[in-house]
Amino acid sequence: MIANFELIDTLYMHKIPVTVITGFLGAGKTTLIRHLLQNNQGRRIAVLVNEFGEIGIDGELLRDCQVCDDEEDSNSNIVELTNGCLCCTVQEEFLPAMQELLKRRASLDCMLIETSGLALPKPLVQAFRWPEIRTGATVDSVITVVDCEALATNQYVGDLAALLAQRQADSSLEHETPIEELFEDQLACADLVLLTKSDRVDEQTQVRVQDWLKQNLSPGVKVIPCQDGKISSDLLLGFNAAVEDNLESRPSHHDTEEDHEHDDGINSVQLLLDQAFEPSVLIKRLQTLVQQQEIYRIKGFVAVPNKAMRLVLQGVGNRFDYFYDRTWQLHEPRQTRLVLVGRELEQVRIESIVLGEEVNATIQ
Repeated sequence: MIANFELIDTLYMHKIPVTVITGFLGAGKTTLIRHLLQNNQGRRIAVLVNEFGEIGIDGELLRDCQVCDDEEDSNSNIVELTNGCLCCTVQEEFLPAMQELLKRRASLDCMLIETSGLALPKPLVQAFRWPEIRTGATVDSVITVVDCEALATNQYVGDLAALLAQRQADSSLEHETPIEELFEDQLACADLVLLTKSDRVDEQTQVRVQDWLKQNLSPGVKVIPCQDGKISSDLLLGFNAAVEDNLESRPSHHDTEEDHEHDDGINSVQLLLDQAFEPSVLIKRLQTLVQQQEIYRIKGFVAVPNKAMRLVLQGVGNRFDYFYDRTWQLHEPRQTRLVLVGRELEQVRIESIVLGEEVNATIQ
């Protein structure tokens, strides 16, 4: 029996431990990974990024975190998949990327996978049961990132108190939307929940959100407040959970379906503009957009007049954050690149408002 356990340990040690980082749009997954890469404690980490939309914002943010400068190819450890949601394109997109990364497993200590905010984590984890992947990698853990402020202001799962009251009153009532199902699936698959932006709510609200989360998590799953992605890598890595082997304990809304479907109304719009913007002017226009249309997430890079630095802009609901991350490089065009994710978004209308054309037309 001892020999068998030693064999299991030996096999596990030869597999790359993979941490799957999931969470809703704008929760802070990319910020978390940037911090992990910048504080890697000497670990050699590969990152696979799945974005919703064709403009690779998150991948570029990670490549520019300046931890890969000593590599011969600074892009070799960060792989982007932008042609669809990972849980829907596992075979077409994920498998070939993983096979390439596994060829280099002797030079890697671990791997991070950032799913898109619209991805279900369970179908991705199931792919680690495939023979092409199983012998070379294992899912160390699933980390779910949750935006405390958004949850407290009822942006994604409705009024927390009202939702609990309704379910307690009549458990047969159906209150779910596709977005709520997605959120619940991300929680159900979690080994750990990171509660971001908790500093933006008062202590009583934070406690209320944490209590609600704990009621909707598997026993033993912890909720840890995390600001700006600053959390020890020792806490996030090394769970040794082999998640792919115990998926039965992580229920999903789609367990009885051969295939799952996303909300077909959700789409993304990409803007590639040669125009530079003052941040306050652009944010005001984007806030107008958010009020007029159902937009879940805005992110991208902005060219600012008379500024040598590139502006990173991220928005959830009416809340926008921005910072300057680096100088514009000589070989790259100083363009404003934005991705908006929402429901039934119209490219022409959005571009018109962002450029100020619709406002000008109204004034005239």
